[in-house]
Amino acid sequence: MSSFRELLADAKAKITEIDTQTAADKIASHAVVVLDVREPDEFEQGALPEVVHIPRGHLEAQVESKIVDKSSVVIVYCAGGVRSAFAAKTMQELGYTRVLSMAGGFGKWKDEGRPWSTPAKLSPEQRNRYQRHVLLPEVGIEGQAKLLASKVLLLGAGGLGSPAAMYLAAAGVGTLGIVDMDVVDASNLQRQILHNLDRVGDRKVDSAKKTLTMLNPDVNVVTYDTRLSAENVVEIISGYDVIVDGADNFPSRYLLNDASVKLGIPVVHGSIFRFEGMVSVFHPRLGPTYRDMVPVPPPAELAPSCAEAGVLGVLPGIVGSIQALEALKLLLELGDSLIGRILTIDTTEMSFRTFNLKRDPKNAVTFDNREKIQIRDLEGACAPWFAK
Repeated sequence: MSSFRELLADAKAKITEIDTQTAADKIASHAVVVLDVREPDEFEQGALPEVVHIPRGHLEAQVESKIVDKSSVVIVYCAGGVRSAFAAKTMQELGYTRVLSMAGGFGKWKDEGRPWSTPAKLSPEQRNRYQRHVLLPEVGIEGQAKLLASKVLLLGAGGLGSPAAMYLAAAGVGTLGIVDMDVVDASNLQRQILHNLDRVGDRKVDSAKKTLTMLNPDVNVVTYDTRLSAENVVEIISGYDVIVDGADNFPSRYLLNDASVKLGIPVVHGSIFRFEGMVSVFHPRLGPTYRDMVPVPPPAELAPSCAEAGVLGVLPGIVGSIQALEALKLLLELGDSLIGRILTIDTTEMSFRTFNLKRDPKNAVTFDNREKIQIRDLEGACAPWFAK
């Protein structure tokens, strides 16, 4: 029977160890994955920046889901270099071909004055609530902490705003702002799931806040019971990371576009009409905006409202949910967003199509030209193009 020292010597004989300076050089190249195999209480006291954390006891069960590419260069460390040696040997047995164990571990790294930080933390209640997010390597505790520190503004608490707000609240977005000056009507309940029969006649923002805070007390719901105008739009949207546009009229859409472009805030746009919907992301810094898609409003007779044309009740649930998804992707810097693309949905044939959208060289309302943008209300009444 082998002793601990013999097992450790055997492990070190079969792996590659590097010193902290070599590890630092490789990390600086940004071409490595850094794996921390210490226990959670150790990890919470401090860790190397941007690491994957898997306690040694969970390594075999979790590593393949968190480090998918087995050809990646992986630097493993623990407190002093013992657990990392065993972990490196185990990873080699699992098929990882370029695993390195950092001798001296975090203790030596820290003593040498190299960069480290205190990882994001979640309370026990939050760990339980967001467990399915934390299990995703692309989100994890740091991503969830980022969501909790994020701010999203929803323009409208109606058909699109309802599912978007509920999923963003459930996901743990820390601050949700809601702009709406309407009251709950019985005709809204066919699609506006934030509200219920007991709240008919209540202000929509108040009803929305009740629903969202009951869903997730982590979320701070800020209400704006007002009409968006040139006088208040910049003040209202300032400080938000993403805006979810569920507006049902052209004046609000153009006003929001110009103010968001001036401030450089991305807008997740959604529209619905009868059985069809569309979603796009207008990011002033990275791609086209609403004015690139619709340079001028169409005539009112070509833009019937929901009350005139109708809308299938479940459709805003689909579109609003996609808007929430795109907002979360922007906040987490995850995946390929709909920047520069338009996703269209036809529920009668259940088809999803994507079209490319490019910047219009004639459009003067751009982020590069932001200092010259004047925020003005769109003159003249304009019927809704798509209903909320």
